[in-house]
Amino acid sequence: MRGDLSIRRVRTASGAIAVQVIRYSRGKRIIVRHIGSSHTDEELTVLCQKAEIAREQLSLQPSLFSTTEKPSKLLHEDHLQLTSVTHRFAYTALKKCSQLCGLSFLHPLYQDLALMRIVEPASKLRTIELLANYFGISYAERSVYRLLPKLLEHKNTIEDAACHTAKVHFGESFALVLYDVTTLYFESHEPNDELRARGFSKDDKSKQPQIVVGLLVTPQGFPIRHEIYKGNTFEGHTMLDVVKEFQKRHTNSKPIIVADAAMLSQENMLLLEAEGYQYIVGARLANAPRAFIELITSRLKRQDGDVIRLSYPNRSYDVICAYSEKRAKKDQREFDKHIAKAQEIIFQQESGKRAKFVKKSADHKDSFTLNEELKEKAEKLIGIKGYCTNIPGSTLSNIQAIEYYHGLWHVEQAFRMSKTDLRTRPIFHYVHDAIRAHVLLCFMGLMMGKFLEIKTGLSLRRVRDILWNVQEAHIKDALTGKCIILQTNMKDFNESELAQVLKPH
Repeated sequence: MRGDLSIRRVRTASGAIAVQVIRYSRGKRIIVRHIGSSHTDEELTVLCQKAEIAREQLSLQPSLFSTTEKPSKLLHEDHLQLTSVTHRFAYTALKKCSQLCGLSFLHPLYQDLALMRIVEPASKLRTIELLANYFGISYAERSVYRLLPKLLEHKNTIEDAACHTAKVHFGESFALVLYDVTTLYFESHEPNDELRARGFSKDDKSKQPQIVVGLLVTPQGFPIRHEIYKGNTFEGHTMLDVVKEFQKRHTNSKPIIVADAAMLSQENMLLLEAEGYQYIVGARLANAPRAFIELITSRLKRQDGDVIRLSYPNRSYDVICAYSEKRAKKDQREFDKHIAKAQEIIFQQESGKRAKFVKKSADHKDSFTLNEELKEKAEKLIGIKGYCTNIPGSTLSNIQAIEYYHGLWHVEQAFRMSKTDLRTRPIFHYVHDAIRAHVLLCFMGLMMGKFLEIKTGLSLRRVRDILWNVQEAHIKDALTGKCIILQTNMKDFNESELAQVLKPH
């Protein structure tokens, strides 16, 4: 018992004061532990505190026949130090997400680099520092850059894991897939090479080299395949390549392909049909013959929600046309803006500028006039959106086809997430394998991010905030060297859908 032990202070022959933990047995004093000798009042105070801890520990020990020792929970407030704050809980949760997405077969470095795209996307060098600061995980810079290109060996396996995840967790059958492309620019003004090249930039960075990335997603927006192309590749030439490779690896039936108007070309339509694919693609009605536009405007009532289907002249597909009052207001604003700009250019005869409805005058080579034919076409099509499809109306209704097409926002949202939350751009790598590996890491981060968004209904930013709010405070008792870890409140996590998805079972 603690009452059997006491603390003794005794002056030694040298004038120091010795501090001891003692007990008495049959009238004899027994020194249980000698704590030390002090020469100053400060040293004496510290030794007495250590003696108190020792007495506490010794008094809590069970019988001599026990092999275990109950630890002391005694801490000394005056000597507590906050040594660090970590986010190991967030790391463990995101590693669980990596496992659920089928990525646990990869080297831990690849998983860590991918999950850091969610936590705090940065350069590879900065990411190494953050892994150490936030999670206490260390990687040598040399090994990171040595292993990074080797990730490409696992591209197909990673995309197989994405498809498996879509099947198991989201019940995906791949009867319908959505496709779109984006561009990613480089912080460089170097000349073109066999991968990086200047081209039409969706980031408004036309003076900088870029690459084109094609992305295939499920109707829910979960990514299942990606490919990289040279920066000046026409996006319409990428679609069939990606879809055929996906279909060859992951489904016995040919999925319906949904893509925007940029993919529409006669060549693409013929290739898709030759391969036996069904498609729903945005129509560029302004490029249609005048007679077909007249047919649309004569058949389509200008009432919100009105829809018609017409066979396109000399083609094997139909065009579904829908009128929307909301679209009409938007189109009218854009139309008025373009007309005003065209009239200003024509009035000032500014040869260095171009506008949508301006053309060179037939009489004077250096003068400009209003393109009346194009203006008339655009005016007739205000409020009308077209969709090309080779799927018969008896198989897929007009409304269903339009709804499928509107699912393309999932691809656009995935690209926005990739460019903003995961910061895929700009790219700082120059070696081609490193560039491809960087995009593949971002694809993995996109897999994890979309998995959490779909499963929880939360935005990726909200997911990150909830996980990041759970922190571990590492506290050290400088007197005893004892360390404890205190975790912050997990109320937000436990009350969110994340708890059901990521909590260890």
